[in-house]
Amino acid sequence: MLDKNSKIYVAGHHGLVGSAIWNNLLRRGYTNLIGRSHKELDLTDQQAVKSFFDAEKPDAVVLAAAFVGGIMANSLYRADFIMQNMKMQCNVISESYAHGVKKLLFLGSTCIYPKNAPQPMKEDCLLTSPLEYTNEEYAIAKIAGLKMCESYNLQYGTNYIAVMPTNLYGPNDNFHLENSHVMPAMMRKIYLAKLLHNGAWNQIAADLNKRPVEGVDGAASSEAIEQVLAKYGIYNNKVVLWGTGKPLREFLWSEDMADASVHVLLNVNFSDIIGIEKYSSVHFGASASGAVDRNNSEGRGGAIPALGEIRNCHINVGTGKELTIRELSELVVKAVGFEGTVEFDTTKPDGTMRKLIDVSKLHSLGWTHHVEIEDGVKKLYEWYKKN
Repeated sequence: MLDKNSKIYVAGHHGLVGSAIWNNLLRRGYTNLIGRSHKELDLTDQQAVKSFFDAEKPDAVVLAAAFVGGIMANSLYRADFIMQNMKMQCNVISESYAHGVKKLLFLGSTCIYPKNAPQPMKEDCLLTSPLEYTNEEYAIAKIAGLKMCESYNLQYGTNYIAVMPTNLYGPNDNFHLENSHVMPAMMRKIYLAKLLHNGAWNQIAADLNKRPVEGVDGAASSEAIEQVLAKYGIYNNKVVLWGTGKPLREFLWSEDMADASVHVLLNVNFSDIIGIEKYSSVHFGASASGAVDRNNSEGRGGAIPALGEIRNCHINVGTGKELTIRELSELVVKAVGFEGTVEFDTTKPDGTMRKLIDVSKLHSLGWTHHVEIEDGVKKLYEWYKKN
């Protein structure tokens, strides 16, 4: 297992989940952490990733880096969503194996599940029917990532665990309107509509200087600002959101996700997930002394009849609770103190109508969530105002 001196590489350590995992590890006394910004290390560059692993030789890896976005971004950048994520995953996982990394944690998403999966979604419903079209490319990339972890474990005896979080929100969230997820986008839209109504142009300028919209920042004219914000459904005291507001969604505070991730990284092994009595006794032709012969596993392709079919070894991470998008908007309106109107454009797509996950596997492995959605929305707004 990992000790406090283990060198842990957190890929995506500036992101929503990666930064929370980094801070969680620090709080637990794991201080030998390494991270690289995208400018410092392009994870889609195979040679650059190899050189990084050659130099740093981490003991453990958390793969939290990803190319992400909401319905609009997924629709516009389909090729990017599959290619960028596949490249990152292939490079980091293959170099982790080549450099003898002891433990790898891969972060995916519950969008891996079929559009019409039975609710709540258990890990076993993976690949049982078609995916939601609007995020198919991202889902396929993440399915490939969890299958890479599973397959490396079966073929080479590695200890790579994949966790699939539900919709996440929290500190360091992405509030850029062009490619953000539902909650931060909704919160920023409602906040800006409130500022427009109040004529708070200094605050609007500060917001746009921090996060320009289609290149329009706080130095632009009020007419240009109003014009670009209207494209995203933001008006004076009115916000228009996509869809009917009826889809049900589950949300998990990012610091809860980080705590779950670190719990799994430190306490859960592949053998715990598939049943240690089956795995350890037959895997790799373990000798009488219990030693594992890694060479014996080379090229075997994971075909171990005694184990049966090993699949769906990933772990759902969430709350097991849900609310509608309309109910979420009401919580955001309350947190922001918005007195205007929120309308829904029913000509726009809803995406999947329900996405609740079964978290019984996670609970059986010793972890449950802490932050409820009502408190989390308030916490996110307080963070956004400060940042």
